[in-house]
Amino acid sequence: MEVTNVTEYDAIAKQKLPKMVYDYYASGAEDQWTLQENRNAFARILFRPRILIDVTNIDMTTTVLGFKISMPIMIAPTAMQKMAHPEGEYATARAASSAGTIMTLSSWATSSVEEVASTGPGIRFFQLYVYKDRNVVAQLVRRAEKAGFKAIALTVDTPRLGRREADIKNRFTLPPFLTLKNFEGLDLGKMDEANDSGLASYVAGQIDRSLSWKDVKWLQTITKMPILVKGVITAEDTRLAIQAGAAGIIVSNHGARQLDYVPATIMALEEVVKAAQGRVPVFLDGGVRRGTDVFKALALGASGIFIGRPVVFSLAAEGEAGVRKVLQMLREEFEITMALSGCRSISEITRNHISTDWDAPRAQFAPRL
Repeated sequence: MEVTNVTEYDAIAKQKLPKMVYDYYASGAEDQWTLQENRNAFARILFRPRILIDVTNIDMTTTVLGFKISMPIMIAPTAMQKMAHPEGEYATARAASSAGTIMTLSSWATSSVEEVASTGPGIRFFQLYVYKDRNVVAQLVRRAEKAGFKAIALTVDTPRLGRREADIKNRFTLPPFLTLKNFEGLDLGKMDEANDSGLASYVAGQIDRSLSWKDVKWLQTITKMPILVKGVITAEDTRLAIQAGAAGIIVSNHGARQLDYVPATIMALEEVVKAAQGRVPVFLDGGVRRGTDVFKALALGASGIFIGRPVVFSLAAEGEAGVRKVLQMLREEFEITMALSGCRSISEITRNHISTDWDAPRAQFAPRL
């Protein structure tokens, strides 16, 4: 059966992958309320399409931190991709590059920054977890920069790992034939078996719970790469991120894997955009499965979106070809959404192209009697 939308890859991945691996990718924290809400919230935003506009030519290109990309659809960092497919991050990197978009490599990738760089040209960001040992962090950041990565996406919502009950039940651990490649030479590349989640134990042992805004400033002293703060969902933290020198913000709830009962990212987006006041670009991840979702995020002020689970699920199903297909399907859906909304370029997508629950009632014209 031909795959015709992004969501169909989920069921295919579930069939193909070992339960421990599928559950690791698919699950959220605790009750998984936010996991559902990340999707459901998009369905509460409706379109106000404009008609009879010449949509012969649609330009989806945009610029992110000065880099021109083919569309505002990018790849979020997802860990341990070789659990999904033997080519793992290599395949994802090639798919992103051929689609003309940005890939973000996870700190916890099963391929190193150097290996991913060796796949060929492409604009790549590096997602960073801050370890207790700052020398490890500095070394990793330098390696990413040297390998040609263009920005750091600093994850700020994980001082501890959220309670992912499937991982606890499955006693999740990295399969023995794989390593966290970026840490291999530092004796931090392996994950021990634990009596709950092996990843949770690893995080508890290695990741710095004392991380604060001063560390965002410190990072700027060790790299020229711009820093995106990933995991902001409030106006207050948006203002603090900008004060701390962030080059951009990623509105993210970590794929609903950290604190349950936070709002869907699409619901938090407008608050963050308003607080940013155009000083830095704001991006979104979480729950994007359709081109219509991309349009809704841009209408609410996002400069672009990142996709996570669709990448690992399509990778599991069809390798590089699967990831290419996900990017292509989202691109086509986004293009048709633009055309049917009367938008010929990214700059023509406005807040007036959507309506939400929280909009003020529009002026109604009284009918002439």
